[in-house]
Amino acid sequence: MAKSKSSQRWLKEHFDDHWVTRARAEGYRSRASFKLLEIHEKDKLFRPGMTVLDLGAAPGGWSQVAGRLVGSRGTVVASDILAMDAIPDVTFVQGDFREQAVYEQIVAHLNGRKVDLVLSDMAPNMSGNKAVDLPRSMYLAELALDMALNVLEPRGAFLVKVFHGEGFDQYRKALQGHFQRVVSRKPAASRPRSTEVYQLGSHLK
Repeated sequence: MAKSKSSQRWLKEHFDDHWVTRARAEGYRSRASFKLLEIHEKDKLFRPGMTVLDLGAAPGGWSQVAGRLVGSRGTVVASDILAMDAIPDVTFVQGDFREQAVYEQIVAHLNGRKVDLVLSDMAPNMSGNKAVDLPRSMYLAELALDMALNVLEPRGAFLVKVFHGEGFDQYRKALQGHFQRVVSRKPAASRPRSTEVYQLGSHLK
C-alpha cells in the first residue's frame, strides 16, 4: 500500500530530525528524552534517591532519564499498556493503570512510599482530526492527574503533556486548584508545529 503524503512527510521529518539523530548517538530511546532533560535543567525536577512514577512510559525515553538522575538509591516505576524493554534502575508494569490489578502492582512496587514526581508524556494515536484527538488527549491527561493525586506525597510534583485547544484552560485551572505553582514549558525538542505543551504542577496542596 502506498504511504500517504502526510505519513511520508512525517517519516522524512523523523529521520532528518536533529533530536532523533542525537537520541541515537547518545543512546536514548526517543527524542522525548531531551524534552525532559531541558525541563529538568530549568525546573530541577530530579534529585538522587527520589521516587518517580512514569505513566505511558514506552518506549522509555523519559524512564531512562529518570533512572539515571535518581540513581540506584531512587525508585522509578514505569507503566504502559505497550511492552517496554528493560531499563537499569527502572521497574516496569505493563497494563492499563485504570485497572485495579495493574494499579495494585504499581503501588506494590512503590513499597509503601509516596511519589515525589509523577510524569506523563501520554498521547493517543493521532488521527489528524482535532475534534477526535483533543478530547482523547485531554482524557489521558485527566487520568494522569487522578493517578498523581492518589500517589503523590504532599508537596510532590506532576509533569504532564497536554495540547492547546478545547479543554486546555479548564485543565490548567484544575492543576492550579491542586498545586501551589503551575508553569508551562515548550522544550526545544518539541516539534515546532506541534501544539503540545507541558504543564508542571509543583508543591501539591
